[in-house]
Amino acid sequence: MEPANRALTADVIAALRYWPGVIWAGQKNPPDPVDMTVMPPFLNEVLQDLPWWNRDWTVDRVQPGFPTETGEHLCDPAVRFTEVSIPGTVASGNGESLPFVAKVGFTGDQLIRFQAKIGDVVIGPAVASAGRPEPHPFGRMLTGLMDLRGIPVRDMARAAGLSLSTIHMLRRGHNPNSLHARLIAGILDMSEADVRVIAGLDDGSTQ
Repeated sequence: MEPANRALTADVIAALRYWPGVIWAGQKNPPDPVDMTVMPPFLNEVLQDLPWWNRDWTVDRVQPGFPTETGEHLCDPAVRFTEVSIPGTVASGNGESLPFVAKVGFTGDQLIRFQAKIGDVVIGPAVASAGRPEPHPFGRMLTGLMDLRGIPVRDMARAAGLSLSTIHMLRRGHNPNSLHARLIAGILDMSEADVRVIAGLDDGSTQ
């Protein structure tokens, strides 16, 4: 099973939604405690789905998470999304320990995004097959927004003044450039700055 295509149990969802360090509207303060011991087995199971993961390393401790997206914003219920960062540590069989943060994104009871940072290394599930470069995340964003808004490839190409093959390549994960970001931003009714950040052309900092 792919890490981003699995159902979450009620216990894991409760642990992911347990944010005692965050005060936000609608949450009891302090919230009722939940069973956080379900998280290390869950995280280890997801990590071990990665074929290249070193089984000598396991998540041995976690803390309550911090939400980066609460899923409570006003939008189409079909696209409501919650993402939580769960800090902790991983330990190896020889006793070495490293700081660990898992970023878990889910909607309803479905895991749709998983990324981990171990020490200073960011890891996640591969999209491309072995020996092939990973597609640029801009392609997934562009494809998702076009599909959500019902924009066919032909219409996007015509509106942006780009060829059909260019739109297809961008959707497949080819690296975008500044011109692509500027043209597509207007069609998707997004700021060019936001699209450039998503495309990896800017770091999001202000001058």
